[in-house]
Amino acid sequence: MASSLISRHFALPLQKHLWLSAPGCRYVSKAAPKTQVEYDYDGPSMKTSVPGPRSQELTKQLGDIQNVGAINFFCNYDESRGNYLVDVDGNRMLDIYTQISSIPIGYNHPALIKLMSDPSSLSTLVNRPALGILPPENFPDKLTESLLSVAPSGMSRVQTMACGSCSNENAYKAMFILYRVSEYYYCCCHRPFYQGVPGCPDLSILSFMGAFHGRTMGCLATTHSKAIHKLDVPSFDWPIAPFPKLQYPLEEFTRENAQEEARCLEEVEDLIVKWRQKGKPVAGIVIEPIQAEGGDNHASPDFFRNLRNIARKHGCAFHVDEVQTGGGNTGKLWAHEHWGMDDPADIVSFSKKLLTGGYYHRDELQADKPYRIFNTWMGDPSKNLLLAEVLNVIRRENLLEEVTRSGKALLNGLYDLQAQFPGLLSRARGQGTFCAIDICDDATRSSILLKARDKGVLLGGCGDRSIRFRPSLVFKEYHVHIFLNIFSEVLAQHK
Repeated sequence: MASSLISRHFALPLQKHLWLSAPGCRYVSKAAPKTQVEYDYDGPSMKTSVPGPRSQELTKQLGDIQNVGAINFFCNYDESRGNYLVDVDGNRMLDIYTQISSIPIGYNHPALIKLMSDPSSLSTLVNRPALGILPPENFPDKLTESLLSVAPSGMSRVQTMACGSCSNENAYKAMFILYRVSEYYYCCCHRPFYQGVPGCPDLSILSFMGAFHGRTMGCLATTHSKAIHKLDVPSFDWPIAPFPKLQYPLEEFTRENAQEEARCLEEVEDLIVKWRQKGKPVAGIVIEPIQAEGGDNHASPDFFRNLRNIARKHGCAFHVDEVQTGGGNTGKLWAHEHWGMDDPADIVSFSKKLLTGGYYHRDELQADKPYRIFNTWMGDPSKNLLLAEVLNVIRRENLLEEVTRSGKALLNGLYDLQAQFPGLLSRARGQGTFCAIDICDDATRSSILLKARDKGVLLGGCGDRSIRFRPSLVFKEYHVHIFLNIFSEVLAQHK
C-alpha cells in the first residue's frame, strides 16, 4: 500500500491554478502565489451531499455497535492527500479543520509514507511495548531526535503519554506530587516524614472559564467550555478564574483590554488566597496560550508573563497546555514562544500535531518514586519515529515561515469579509493560521459550516458562535484563496 500511495502521489499531474481559473471564480484576497503542494489536489470536487449514501450506510452499521452521534462522515484515507480529505462517496474537501488540529503536514505526506514503508521501521509498528518497564534499545535516541529537539525553553525532560487528556491528567499529578514533596521533611537517614497526614490531600488546580483540558476526571474539573462535557459527571471543588474577554479590533481598545486583563489577574490572586484559607491550596495553575475549544480566546503576552509571576509568588506550578496550540500553527512551534520569556512554564503538555502525547517539565517535577506517573504504554515509539520525520520536513521546507505567510493572507481575508458582511461576521483574530471569526449566532454558524462543507471546505466551530481555522502546516496562500472564494459565496447566501 505504501509504495502504491507514493507512486500515485507523484504520477498525478499538477494542475496549477486550475481552480483559480475556473469560470465564476471570485476573489476576496490578492493574487495567489504560483506554488502548490507537490502531492496536493488542485481543488475541491463534490459528487454528493455530505454525508453521502455510503457514509450514511456505514453510520447505520456502526450505530449497531457504538454511539455515532458525533460522526460527520466516513473517510477514504487512501485517496486523501495534502490539504484534501476524501470521503467514502468520493467527495474531495479542502480540510481546514484537520482532525481537530492534529494533522501536521497533510494527508499521506510522501516523506512519512516512505518512512513507514522502510523495513527497518516494521518492528516499531508491529510491537507496542510497555515503555515504563521495557522500552526498546533506541528509545532514548529517538526521544532526543524528536521531542527533545524541540523542547521548550528551560526544559530537558519529557514524559510521553498516549493522548492530550492523559498528558494533562498526569501533569496534574506531577504538580500535586511536587507540592506535597515541598511539605516533607527528612530525617538523617533521608526518609521522608509528613508534616500532615499522608494519603489524599485537599489540593487544587486553578483553571479558567472557557478552558478545555480534556475529558478525563481531573481534566474535566478544569474544563469549562461546554456544559455537555461535564454533564452528569462529578467534579472537584477547584477554583475557576475569569479569562480575559478582549474587545476587537485590539488597537482600538488598548486601555479597556489592559483593564480587563488586570481584573482577571487580580481575581487569580484572590482565588489562590481564598482556596488556601479553605484548606485546599492551589498546587498549580493550568492555562492554554489560546483557549481553543472555548472560542479561540486570546490574551496579551503581558497577561501570561504576569500570570507566571503570580504562580511563582504563591508557590504554584505553572502548566501551559499546548495540546492544540503546539506544533507550528501559530507560526512558532510553541504558542508560548510569542510571550518572549526565557522561563515560560514549569510544565508544557502536548499532543495532536506532535502525534504523540506527553509533557515537558522542569527537573523538580520528576516523580520521586517509580509507578507514580505510569500506565501500560506511556506513548508509542512509532509516533516518535513519525514525529522525527515531521520535524525534518518542517525544517527542510521552512514550514513555520509558510504558516506565517499563509496566516497573514488568511487573517487579511477574514478582515475583508468581516467588512463586507458586518451583520454576519465579527472579531476576526488569530496568530499564524490559528485563526477564528465570530458568526452572528449559533444557528447561522451551523448553517454556514454545513453549506461550506457541501461546497468542499471543512471547517470547525468553537465557543458559542465562532468558526476556527486549523489547517495543516502545508496550507499555502494558494489554499487560502480557494477557501476565501468559497467562503464568500457561502456568506453571500446568508446576507
